[in-house]
Amino acid sequence: MARYGTEHKHATRQRIIETAGRRFKQHGIDGSGIAVLMADAGLTNGAFYAHFGSKDDLVANVVAGELDAQRATLDALKSSREALETFVREYLSRQHRDLRGDGCPSAALLDEIGRCDTAIRRAYTEGARSIVEVIAAHLAPENPQSARGKALGLYTVMVGTLQLSRALSDEKLSDEVLEEGIHNALTFMH
Repeated sequence: MARYGTEHKHATRQRIIETAGRRFKQHGIDGSGIAVLMADAGLTNGAFYAHFGSKDDLVANVVAGELDAQRATLDALKSSREALETFVREYLSRQHRDLRGDGCPSAALLDEIGRCDTAIRRAYTEGARSIVEVIAAHLAPENPQSARGKALGLYTVMVGTLQLSRALSDEKLSDEVLEEGIHNALTFMH
């Protein structure tokens, strides 16, 4: 039996987390069993427990990783309201609405995360908190704490708008929700 080094194990773990993130966002946490998740990663079921103690452990890691990536994207933006406005427009775009598997974990998984165990909700809370802090820093670079409430509201408007637009079967109404969401988010920012 071959033994793999630490780098290989880390790379395999990351591959599982990344493929599980796409699967969860596309089909939901409850709609994604370990066998399917491991097949997506090109691995056998038996390899799962070499990397995670349980499915909940995987979910917590996926949630933390997805939100950390979203925070890093926001953090990398030029420190200006214009850059944040561009982010809002991209977030509330038709493309983001239609590509669930590559999109925001909040808009895709929030309803399920609310029913998950404490460790998963804790991972989500920490990730969401860090995103709100970065948004606040973009809104008021000189005093981010002063913009915390506005940042929290902006994040809420964005996530809720995207969730609603995805739930609608009427594409025209869904597009209208996105447009109004952009308008409301930009108004909220000023």
